[in-house]
Amino acid sequence: MEIKEIFEIWSRNANDDEDLITELASMTEDEIYEGFYRELKFGTAGLRGIIGAGTNRMNIYTVRKATQGLADFLNQKYEKPSVAIAYDSRIKADLFAREAARVLAANGVKAYLARELQPTPVVSFAVRELKTSAGIMVTASHNPAKYNGYKCYGSDGCQMTDVNADAVYAEIQKVDYFNGDIKLTDFDQALENGMIEWIGEDLYESYLTKVMEQQINPGICIDSGLKVVYTPLNGAGNKLVRKVLDRIGVKDIVVVPEQELPDGNFTTCPYPNPEIKEALELGLKLSEKENADLLLATDPDSDRVGIAVKTENGYRLMTGNETGIMLMNYILSCRKEAGNLPKDPVAVKTVVTSKLIDRICAAFDCELKVVLTGFKYIGEQILLLEQKNEEKRYVFGFEESYGYLAGTYVRDKDAVVASMLICEMAAYYRQKGKSLDEVMTSIYQEYGYYLNHTESFEFEGAAGMKKMAEIMDSLRASHPAEISGYAVEEFADYLESYTKDVVTGQTSTIHLPKSNVLSYSLSGGGAVIVRPSGTEPKIKVYITAVGTSQKDAEAISEKMLRSVKAIMGI
Repeated sequence: MEIKEIFEIWSRNANDDEDLITELASMTEDEIYEGFYRELKFGTAGLRGIIGAGTNRMNIYTVRKATQGLADFLNQKYEKPSVAIAYDSRIKADLFAREAARVLAANGVKAYLARELQPTPVVSFAVRELKTSAGIMVTASHNPAKYNGYKCYGSDGCQMTDVNADAVYAEIQKVDYFNGDIKLTDFDQALENGMIEWIGEDLYESYLTKVMEQQINPGICIDSGLKVVYTPLNGAGNKLVRKVLDRIGVKDIVVVPEQELPDGNFTTCPYPNPEIKEALELGLKLSEKENADLLLATDPDSDRVGIAVKTENGYRLMTGNETGIMLMNYILSCRKEAGNLPKDPVAVKTVVTSKLIDRICAAFDCELKVVLTGFKYIGEQILLLEQKNEEKRYVFGFEESYGYLAGTYVRDKDAVVASMLICEMAAYYRQKGKSLDEVMTSIYQEYGYYLNHTESFEFEGAAGMKKMAEIMDSLRASHPAEISGYAVEEFADYLESYTKDVVTGQTSTIHLPKSNVLSYSLSGGGAVIVRPSGTEPKIKVYITAVGTSQKDAEAISEKMLRSVKAIMGI
């Protein structure tokens, strides 16, 4: 069907949202093309897109269609399916969550719905606690305000697997937007007959109890003198993060007032991503004013957390790798000292996460599992341990993009438990006369200076998607012999599932799910990894530079980035 024809069908039938009616009446040809040239793809990350009119946009119709497909899938697989649903502060997130509940209820699938915005890990917990068949989280994580999304979880509380996501997508493709394929029920009526049920406060208390159980040094924060500035970046972390910090004894906490309450427009931080310094500017200013020891910033759906720590010269923004490195070292060292480190401990990291973790785990005889990018693969490793009744071996998992998880009560990254452990860690080292800045420096001095830098290159629209594909195809067809003077010693293609030793020419099979990732291991211990984002229109480049000092590593990293950009033609 032609784009213009699809647009006209929407113009006649999309009458349930006044915002869409207005938008459809005023769209230009370019806007029509961008809105309708494709349908949002449903994958393991669910849906994600710009809010607005069209098949390539997030709106009540794309949400209804996706939910109808999910309901059809669940009804085929389960006798009495049910789904846990929550949402964050995104524009129309509460509306999309209610629409999803209406569709599920109309299809005989019970929906447990959060009354107010909640962190993403709460959905994972709710799936496991309520024993539902699936979970839905309406969020676009840390994307700009114009985005929203729809993330799906399986019955284990982990993000939906590739196999199940493909099966759901196949059902979605059978559904027409406007010919009656999508079943809907009245929301209030569904509440009355029990097909929609509000999630009770007891579940959130159970969740916080599990978070509290992950403490390494209980009571260490009481009377520690630790002063914290916290910003939820106008998102979902405000209540639960503050509750858990209060319960562990962090009483001196100041919240950034402009970013405390939910605001889907993110007016003070257009890109609400704790990885980006601009999003933390207000928090840093308040930290200076309050003379805080630590700044915590959780993203809108509170599954990621970024920190800045006090130094002699202001505040140091820690990278996701550095925070994870410190947490891993803290957990392993303290549990070993306390004698409660499990036998044969297991930690998990993603392929793009710092190689320094390998050295720390080796020092504590901790098995380190390396998985593909995406926290679902870390959750999968917990499930595999659980199936062998060995989940107690799991001690920590993290990815460089500011996602951390201690404990097995959820199967996704959790900024609530990470915030708790970061504060506990800061209080522990404060008691020993050390700042987190000094702790990180000492780790580098012990293991070597590993500088990890991530660079993102954005490609908006249809032309951008084509350009991204061309770049990846070109790199795959002919990999470079060297990058900034460092020889490529090993090349790995995770889509074609092979690794090649460039020196010997020998190849070996990669036993991981296929993923569009290219990796280059370099002489001198450095590395470059290139992959398109699974949720955003961008290519990410991960650079590992190993130097004798920070200055040396920074110079090497900058040189490597220039070389990579030239190879990619950017």
